[in-house]
Amino acid sequence: MAKTVLITGCSSGVGNETARAFLDEGWTVYATARNTDDIASLEEAGCEIASLDVTDEEEISAVVDRVIDEHGRIDCLVNNAGYGQFGPVEDVSTDLIEAQFDVNVYGPHRLTRAVLPHMRERGEGTIINVSSAAGRVSVPGMGTYCGSKHALEAMSDALRSEVDAHGVDVALVEPGPVSTSFADRANDELKKLDQSDAYDTVYRFYEDSEVFGGQTPVAVSPAKVAETILEAGVSPAPSARYPVGSVSILADKTRYLPDSIRDAVYRQLLRLL
Repeated sequence: MAKTVLITGCSSGVGNETARAFLDEGWTVYATARNTDDIASLEEAGCEIASLDVTDEEEISAVVDRVIDEHGRIDCLVNNAGYGQFGPVEDVSTDLIEAQFDVNVYGPHRLTRAVLPHMRERGEGTIINVSSAAGRVSVPGMGTYCGSKHALEAMSDALRSEVDAHGVDVALVEPGPVSTSFADRANDELKKLDQSDAYDTVYRFYEDSEVFGGQTPVAVSPAKVAETILEAGVSPAPSARYPVGSVSILADKTRYLPDSIRDAVYRQLLRLL
């Protein structure tokens, strides 16, 4: 029987490419998105599709039950759905922070809780949480998004040890900038803020830092991230973390710098704006 993978956030970019990568490997792929019209091409390619909002417990239960009813197993869960809420911490309302965590942190937690009983019963399975280089190092103007990814990383680290005895693996995939429409959604979310003059330099820093975004030479392709997710999914002993791209590798190394040095670098950058 073909192995089965459930993937969230497949409407475009990394999720879409990940569904195709697993499909090419002969897996039964359940590709999900909030709007199934956005993943019709995946259905045409051979994926099973379903509507899934990761903030909706009932939809999550329905999709997981469907996979189990139809195939009796979920070999891999890829928690990919997410978005970026940027802006200075003070300017981001609590409601917007709650919305960010609801998708980026509570969403993966909901899916994980739904699939783990089935994986534990079979004594095998892999959970892949798509994080970010921002899950390792915080950046001015991105505190809310970084916080959500830091939380996802911390929960994944704990979960990895908790489920090890049950034959379940947990891996984090940490891309840097990716050539997707991620920045478009982030910019839309940024417009929701009541932008205070106190943080003009932080807003300019964010605008300038977009040169390191999805349209630049340092960005990796969605296919490259999907290839890494597939590597973790098919591995009998996946690594705890998979940095993807030069920015992610560099971000991982900067964690070892003293906080005072990182703060001094950001201080100097903000003064130049």
